[in-house]
Amino acid sequence: MDQALFRAVDHYISDLLAPQDGALRAVEPSLAEAGLPQQSVSPNQGKFLHLLALLCGAKNILEIGTLGGYSTIWLARALPEGGRLITLELDPVHADVARTNVARAGLAAKVDVRTGKALELLPGLETEGAGPFDLVFIDADKPPYAEYFRWALRLARPGTLIVADNVIREGKVLDPNSADEKVVGVQRFNATLAGHAAVTATILQTVGTKEHDGMALAIVHRPSTTAPESTGAGWPR
Repeated sequence: MDQALFRAVDHYISDLLAPQDGALRAVEPSLAEAGLPQQSVSPNQGKFLHLLALLCGAKNILEIGTLGGYSTIWLARALPEGGRLITLELDPVHADVARTNVARAGLAAKVDVRTGKALELLPGLETEGAGPFDLVFIDADKPPYAEYFRWALRLARPGTLIVADNVIREGKVLDPNSADEKVVGVQRFNATLAGHAAVTATILQTVGTKEHDGMALAIVHRPSTTAPESTGAGWPR
């Protein structure tokens, strides 16, 4: 693959159609200053998420995996007046960085950053009646992706869009004998997605500054009525 070409085209597209303002540009150095990994979605992917939220007419968004809040900002900027976004982050340091970045973008009133293990926080969202969500974006630790998907279904309505990032892993998902827990996690997720009658789904391969990966998109036909099993496990991001 010509990675240099993919990056150049990615920058060409983002310069034309996904230019970053000061709030978005500030996220990357904020991650470096706090020692966080540079794992945010690219500007083009952020703009893609923004467009998906607009297409959904999303008023209530759930994000699983916040990091420094870059994708959070793109998604929250698509919300109408009175809309809200709940984002779940395991690491308290990451969550604090995200809150600062979200506030800098003027979105603190629309965004609720919650800290803790997502598999422990998600049942609480159901209990408090936080759903149904119009859009769910999954971009967190990979081993429990299938469990996150099942919770997304539980917190959905007919027409909810579920998006999951990093589901191709540079083509490593093709290896049935992979010992990489991240690869195995997305293989489980992809198989769950393919076999679930409650959604219509596909996966788009992506190339660019984030190299070779993919995003899964699923439209919910009917929400789940069965509570997902919670392992309580704390996988690394």
